[in-house]
Amino acid sequence: MALSLSRISRLIQQRFSLEEDQVDASKVIESISKGVEFKGINLWTLIFAILIASIGLNVNSTSVIIGAMLISPLMGPIMGVGLGVGINDLALIGRALKNLFVAVGISLLTSTLYFYITPLQSAQSELLARTSPTIWDVFIAFIGGLAGIVASSRREKVSNVIPGVAIATALMPPICTAGYGIATGHLYYFAGAFYLFLINSVCISLSTFLIVRFLGYHQKEYPSADIERRVSQTIWISVFIVLGPSTYLGYQIVRKSIFEQAAKNFVTQECNFQYRQVIAYNARFNRQQSLLELTMVGEPLPADSIQFLRQKMSAYGLSTARLVVKQGSFKDTEVDVNAITSTVTDQVIKYSQNSITLKDQTIDSLQRALKSLQINQIPVADLHQELRSFMPDVQSFTAATTLLMDPRKAKPDTILVVYARMQRRHSSTERKRLEKWLLARTKSKTIKLIVE
Repeated sequence: MALSLSRISRLIQQRFSLEEDQVDASKVIESISKGVEFKGINLWTLIFAILIASIGLNVNSTSVIIGAMLISPLMGPIMGVGLGVGINDLALIGRALKNLFVAVGISLLTSTLYFYITPLQSAQSELLARTSPTIWDVFIAFIGGLAGIVASSRREKVSNVIPGVAIATALMPPICTAGYGIATGHLYYFAGAFYLFLINSVCISLSTFLIVRFLGYHQKEYPSADIERRVSQTIWISVFIVLGPSTYLGYQIVRKSIFEQAAKNFVTQECNFQYRQVIAYNARFNRQQSLLELTMVGEPLPADSIQFLRQKMSAYGLSTARLVVKQGSFKDTEVDVNAITSTVTDQVIKYSQNSITLKDQTIDSLQRALKSLQINQIPVADLHQELRSFMPDVQSFTAATTLLMDPRKAKPDTILVVYARMQRRHSSTERKRLEKWLLARTKSKTIKLIVE
């Protein structure tokens, strides 16, 4: 058993080993160090990539944005920071940060100038998607950074990894969106987009550092142990200064994502009403107290129902959130017209479908009633002839079914009404015999016989 486990362990190590096809560490360091510099071709390539990404965001073209991300050289200094921390190279960290600041400054300037002069000033969906980072952006940046540094450490580079990482981590669109925020005066857009860029940059640097340490790259040597210790302390103090706020902000992103998902589940599961409709909801996360706003049309929701909704919020992890229900007049309320139009259209379609279903049910009911009447149709002529065989004095005869309404009963009774005119007066015995024959012959349950 022990031998089998040992063999399985070796097979797993061989399968997942990063030592195979690993290039010399010095070549990896040299390659990343060269990508750190932003001058000449790298600088012009960055400007062109920024312009392409800005145009893509402006016209809401996903393919153009992807093309800009493939061109972008922004990952160079970001990976340089992580590599510098991993090999204890303060000079490389300083050079990478300097070039990163230059790249960010030029990117912001280029995108700001573009959005300032472009006649298209409206914020499209591709642009708005970069103004609010989520926990998934953090995961993507971290995992993408891992893929990037692993691919960079291979002797034969996997050709599609680095472009894929550039697309997945999406460094260009946030920085362009930040430029849009500056150009149009929307500081909220600038803050959200630049925050997303910082989160992506920190995660890529962190993943680079982890892989460099995992691969055991040789630490940079210094003239003395004292200098090496001071350099190491300086690096780690700087790292903690950067990671401290980033960790806190990342934690807030997690809380925001959890709150938004819980709010969505609450609205979906609990806010289904018969004579009113939630046309929009807004989940606003706040560290002190979050807010969930419901915009409704239809009959006003009673106060006790609103209070009941508030009580249900705790089951969805929303006990500390404040619930606001907007209904009735919307004169002072910003309402999404598209949401209202879509909701009303859905309601019209639903009402039409219900009406069609009701009509179909009515038609089926009438058809069944008609069929029943046809089956239960009284053969008056035949009854008349049969009756004359044992009561020859019958002069006229008719029969029909009718409904008898009784207020004590939920449904009316169906009875057979028979009228017969005789030449002579019949006894009660003869009348009873006639009733029994009619009940048996017509298979009726109740009969009303009128004999004259």
